Amino acid sequence: MSFPAFQYSCKHYDELTKQEFHQILKVRAEVFIVEQNCPYLDIDHKDENAFHMCIYYLNELIAYSRIIPLGISYDDSISIGRVLSILPYRRIGAGRFLMQKTMEFCQITFSNIPVKISAQTYLIHFYESFGFKNTGIEYLEDNIPHVEMIYSEASL
Repeated sequence: MSFPAFQYSCKHYDELTKQEFHQILKVRAEVFIVEQNCPYLDIDHKDENAFHMCIYYLNELIAYSRIIPLGISYDDSISIGRVLSILPYRRIGAGRFLMQKTMEFCQITFSNIPVKISAQTYLIHFYESFGFKNTGIEYLEDNIPHVEMIYSEASL
């Protein structure tokens, strides 16, 4: 798939500038707290150990994911979370480009370690297109239906 002139960077927390981290927190609050009307504590002390995949268009942060190494969220898997694209860039490939780059990073950096996500149920097919399998474990998170999904090289 061809994407518009998106740029990307993936940095560990220690490599982020204050301005970059501020922008990350801003878009996370815009999407998850304001747009989805979910008052929750976003700062969970996992950011400091995470890698932060940022997608930019014309120097604006338009999509983001957080990659958490093994042993922080799960003992048996790495985790991808806080996956978002801002409203004006949905349905033009920003989310697909984000996940493509996120999965490439995970495969290069963590090789054969399984990846676990907590997906909003309406996005199951989107994540399945990247090789994630639905575990069937559905639950409410902040009053939004989610399902646990796992990606594993062994299951492909």
